[in-house]
Amino acid sequence: MRRKFILNLVFLLSLNLLIKPFWIFGIDMTVQNTVGASEYGFYFALFNFSLLLNILLDLGITNFNNRNIAQHNQLLSKHFSNIVGLKFLLGFLYISFVIIGAFLIGYNERQIKFLLILAGNQFLLSLILYMRSNISGLHLFKTDSILSVLDRLLMIIFVGWLLLFKRNNFKIEWLIYSQSASYIVTAFVSFLIIKTKSIGLKLYFNFQFFRVILRKSYPYALLVLLMTSYTRLDSVMIERLLKDGATQAGIYAHGFRILDAASQYALLFATLLLPMFSKMLKNKENISNLVKISFLLLVIPALIIAISLFFFKKDLIYVLYTEHIAESAKVFGILILGFVPIASSYIFGTLLTANGNLKELNIMAGIGVFANLILNFILIPEMKAYGAAMASLITQVLTAIMQIFIAHKVFGFKLRFKALFSIIAFTLLLVVFAYMSSKYIEVRPLAFAVTLIVGTLSAFAFKLIDLKTLYRIIKYDKS
Repeated sequence: MRRKFILNLVFLLSLNLLIKPFWIFGIDMTVQNTVGASEYGFYFALFNFSLLLNILLDLGITNFNNRNIAQHNQLLSKHFSNIVGLKFLLGFLYISFVIIGAFLIGYNERQIKFLLILAGNQFLLSLILYMRSNISGLHLFKTDSILSVLDRLLMIIFVGWLLLFKRNNFKIEWLIYSQSASYIVTAFVSFLIIKTKSIGLKLYFNFQFFRVILRKSYPYALLVLLMTSYTRLDSVMIERLLKDGATQAGIYAHGFRILDAASQYALLFATLLLPMFSKMLKNKENISNLVKISFLLLVIPALIIAISLFFFKKDLIYVLYTEHIAESAKVFGILILGFVPIASSYIFGTLLTANGNLKELNIMAGIGVFANLILNFILIPEMKAYGAAMASLITQVLTAIMQIFIAHKVFGFKLRFKALFSIIAFTLLLVVFAYMSSKYIEVRPLAFAVTLIVGTLSAFAFKLIDLKTLYRIIKYDKS
């Protein structure tokens, strides 16, 4: 199982490294620079508002289904049509609540128009994620990996064409329309793949089945709602609490989009780990080695990236953006440090989800939401986008520590002081070297590259990443 995890992870990361950086740094950031911070901030706040309620589209069904299909493959044909019917009902409920919420917080006509299209996009994405959960639940990881980048590939083509030939007249709504077209095509392709498994689609509205599924999946729904809230509330609150809210939301988006790009790679780990953890726990296999390998493969690179980018934040923002450089760099420096606790949460949160520890996770996430709301109300009026970044970092650290503590209590993981000392020593060394490199090496790209290289070599020196171990797993672990 460990061998399968690493091989599929390499394939998944390779695909995403080809497609997603080009979308984020080539297309999305060109859109931000073309329309300006205020207009992009307008879109970014609406996009995050649509995410706050999108749990109504799913109510935990996708996570529950991924875990369930991984353990009981035969349930796919039984559940598929019923759940798709339920998804359409939930789509109607979601869009209704989005409209009500928009009126309650005072969105104007233009905002509501854009929000409706974004809500439609969220519905399409929810269908895609549900169909992908069936595909990954069947352990068709390579197929799922291809689907994970298909929508972005299509958006690169659509938006790239518009930027190439219509850049002077580019409008932010064109980005939204391109998302719609990409999701429609990806949803259709996903359905065709499921159909090859002899799974037909007939919409059933079996309300007794709906009640059973929702009763089983509602803890997942509550968890997703709470975790979405403390990661996506920031930009909505910035836009609503400040007079220059749209501009400040745009500045926040400058830094957040880079963090979000990094976090997508952490999410890929979780996508692979959830069905693997679920199956191993069902079969009562030892999960300690897989947890250790996944933690080191994700958290150590996260440390290298976060610390390096913190010390070279101004250089990166200057290269990527054309306005609000100083403010955006300051915000980004705080946000990117949150990548480390986010990476940790994707490992331990996924493990606890696979084990069914939803009560503990929901309590943790509820504390996170409460802390994030209080911090945002205090810090945003005083420090604007930078205050929201501070609130986000504190919340991410708090929730990551709680998840590690819960996992320790549930699984009895032993704290290895030698490994802990190695991680602390490695982190301190990296901080010192990154500071010295940023201060004394004048050629900035060279300084940044040297920091990354030294950080990577140090990880090998401290044996935090061991190629020999990985090679032995790939070669010999046939389970």
